[in-house]
Amino acid sequence: MDTRKNIILILASVGTFVEALDIAIINLTIPSIQQQFGIGAETVQWLQTLYVLFFGGFLIIGGKLSDQIGRKKMFLWGALIFMLTSLGAGLSEKFEVLAVFRALQGLGAALVMPSALSIVTNTFREEQERNRAIGIFSSFAAIGSGSGLSVGGIISTYLSWHWVFLINVPILFITLILSYYYLPADEKNETVQKTDIISGIVMVLGLLSLTYGTHELVHIKDQPFFVTGSLVLAVLLLVMVFYRLKSVAEPLFDLQLFRHRSLVVSNAVFFTLGAFFIGFLFLISLMLQKDMGYSAASAGLMLVPFSILSALTAKFILPHISKRFSSSQMGVLGWLFMLAGGLLLLISVYTGHPLTVVLLGAACISGIGMTFCFTALSVMGIQDVEPSNYGLASSLSSTSYFLGAGIGLSFMTLMSQVFPSGFAVGSLNLIILTGYALSALGMLFYFILRSLKVKQAKVAVSS
Repeated sequence: MDTRKNIILILASVGTFVEALDIAIINLTIPSIQQQFGIGAETVQWLQTLYVLFFGGFLIIGGKLSDQIGRKKMFLWGALIFMLTSLGAGLSEKFEVLAVFRALQGLGAALVMPSALSIVTNTFREEQERNRAIGIFSSFAAIGSGSGLSVGGIISTYLSWHWVFLINVPILFITLILSYYYLPADEKNETVQKTDIISGIVMVLGLLSLTYGTHELVHIKDQPFFVTGSLVLAVLLLVMVFYRLKSVAEPLFDLQLFRHRSLVVSNAVFFTLGAFFIGFLFLISLMLQKDMGYSAASAGLMLVPFSILSALTAKFILPHISKRFSSSQMGVLGWLFMLAGGLLLLISVYTGHPLTVVLLGAACISGIGMTFCFTALSVMGIQDVEPSNYGLASSLSSTSYFLGAGIGLSFMTLMSQVFPSGFAVGSLNLIILTGYALSALGMLFYFILRSLKVKQAKVAVSS
């Protein structure tokens, strides 16, 4: 790779690193934010929910605009929005203001992520070189996501929770300046395309209404019309999106993609994975501090092995596993690891005195399983799709994961209010059981897919 290409790769990778970092970095700062604003876990979780809902909800629009307006323009605009909203979040003195900036951070991330990947794939044209570049790009995202817990804990302890957001500003400011000069100019797009932004906005509003209605179900006796109205509105908005996708000339995405069973199954499991794993890390982060008395920095350092093991698994173990197992088999293996991690966590919880080593072991084992699942699902999501739709299929997978995370967090919060316990984080026992029930459901999807593949193969051989 020449020097200019290396710089382009680093700039695109740094952009996606910051977005991935911000998914996890806030977890260990939650107690500090709760203390400053005097709010409970059921309220503070909206900081994570809003980010992932806006991120996932606008991801497809970000990809479409990147193709229509230009990769460089969308990368710069997305990074600028993310930088300014990070500044606003870091300077917020009211929780409501912080929540709004957190949601807009998700919007900026949704513009950066697809344009950054598109810049990489279009800069490195030769197959071997491109695969290496995508590997480096993906590793930045993995490192950002894995290191967020540790970085957030250390910053929160030695500076303040404000700096969890403010740290993005100088990084993105430098990235913006260098990107303006080094990223290749956008090619002129001769074909006039329309992006169905309305469907994207209505979908996000529908999911927000669904998430809010789910979150507030605990108050349905006190506010029956308000809570029911939120859920009814969510259904109406999502039905509207469905009919728009069928009727408009250039829809946000083609519903015909879902004729591929592998795409449907992979997106269903991605949704389940997001609903469980983001909440899983959220709860462990709170449990280490609220129930076990560790500082944010100590909790962050304890979760370093989780980050390292996940990265090492992706780098050294995954290539060997992928040669010996099909994508569906690798997915089942991943779920087994995650279920094993869950059993460890349940054992720790039911003793009444959670053991740190067992808790962290559960996180590490689940992290390894997560690595297997992500790779398997990504392959499954595109294996039957036409090459021209690879980008859209990948965006749908990411969207499913983040939307699952947002709705899953609200559902877990609802459970913690309906069934309170002696734990500071709420009804942890029931929440974990619910999360792993969802995991088992995801695993069942894999077994169904495997059996269908085997039957198809037998029919093909017999004919």
